[in-house]
Amino acid sequence: MSEEIKKEAPAKVKVTIDGITIEVNPGTTIMDAARMIGEEVAPPAMCYYSKLEDTGGKCRSCLVEVAAGSTADPRPMPKLVASCRTGVMDGMVVKNFSSERVIDARNGVVEFLLINHPLDCPVCDQAGECYLQDFTYNHGKEYSRYKFVKRTFIKEDIGPYIQLHMTRCIMCYRCVFVADQITEKRVHGILDRGDRAAISTYISRAIDNDFSGNMIDVCPVGALTDKTFRFKNRVWFTKPVDAHRNCENPKCCGKATLWLRGEEVYRVTSRRDKWGEVQSFDGKPGWICNTCRFEKKKTSDWVVEGLTTIPRHSVIGANKYKKLVVPNDPLQEVMKGVQPKLLMDIHSISEVNNPAIDLSTIMGPSNSNDFKKAGQHEVPYDETIQFGTRSDKEVEE
Repeated sequence: MSEEIKKEAPAKVKVTIDGITIEVNPGTTIMDAARMIGEEVAPPAMCYYSKLEDTGGKCRSCLVEVAAGSTADPRPMPKLVASCRTGVMDGMVVKNFSSERVIDARNGVVEFLLINHPLDCPVCDQAGECYLQDFTYNHGKEYSRYKFVKRTFIKEDIGPYIQLHMTRCIMCYRCVFVADQITEKRVHGILDRGDRAAISTYISRAIDNDFSGNMIDVCPVGALTDKTFRFKNRVWFTKPVDAHRNCENPKCCGKATLWLRGEEVYRVTSRRDKWGEVQSFDGKPGWICNTCRFEKKKTSDWVVEGLTTIPRHSVIGANKYKKLVVPNDPLQEVMKGVQPKLLMDIHSISEVNNPAIDLSTIMGPSNSNDFKKAGQHEVPYDETIQFGTRSDKEVEE
């Protein structure tokens, strides 16, 4: 009997990103290595999606500077590289936010992405959770140098659930990959070339696959939106909660996020991780079917688990924390326990108002009939007097 040959695990390689060193497996991309460190060094991504195969390398948002290629060859790479497509090597040194070249390049990428993108955030359903908005605020400029007519497309109906706004599309290809890899038959893709390239269906066919709604979740902009949620509410006015149900579709994970306004379910989406991607359950991406997404719009259809964890910097997370931690107020310590509201009680110091009159007992706004200026006759305090309704003659008497 032949002995089994035990394969040794490949030795890990060290890579340094913005001064932080980490050991990763060979073949790991710079993007994934940076995400292992944390958000403070992770490059932005508009086309890369770790849950999908062959994504990345199209938007150039994740460009980084390789200051040292490896220990064997420490020479820097002459050009900026896409971190989502470049594998790490032992001893590699990468500059991300610490590189002026990278910051300048991303400013240019934002400017190119916004050349044909309509600035219709006030009417876009993606506003508040748009990654192009975040990318623009972090790396964009206050003005645009582009003064020409923007590229526009004729609106096209691609199905009963999804609204396509091709004018907003940045050609990230995410929706094409998700339809190609998780659905049985893809009926849409990229048509034409150059500035005429567009997302469209073949021979004007409608997208009716059971998992087509996941195209909405992977879209980083407002090019693909939910028709059932269209113009109904803003995401920061809704409350996201985690919920699950026993879905009849075996390919559906049945775990989703419900976006509530009161007790009404306005929309249903897949759960997302901190990178804006669909969460994984049991090692598989948690895609949900169209039945869970579009047809189960009652809380009775779901088992609500609790409030969804939202980052504090997100506009969606406003006033939606499980426990609001109030920061320490140094004013009370300075005043030695005295309530700060007493700072407004200046009667005894200014001698302008009558200290015998309680402002809270005045019916309506106070006026000159309720108080006398300093040096004049003091207003006698009488509970029977209806403050705010006396005449000057009554006060003098």
